[in-house]
Amino acid sequence: MKTSEIEKLSLEDLHDKLAEFKKKLSDLKMNHAVSPLGNPLQIKTVRKTIAGLLTAISAKQNEIITSEHGK
Repeated sequence: MKTSEIEKLSLEDLHDKLAEFKKKLSDLKMNHAVSPLGNPLQIKTVRKTIAGLLTAISAKQNEIITSEHGK
């Protein structure tokens, strides 16, 4: 997922996508342990996507906290 796509998602959608990509990462690692993947860089890409999602979740939560304290 691109950063621009991630930024457009709501907090709930971000959590859903995070769970989806964590499952995908787990499946890729399991498949790679059993037999080598055709493209092992998929693991790296999924890990980076998870990191981006976590960063976006953190940023959105900070926005919510900041807006609540500002009232």
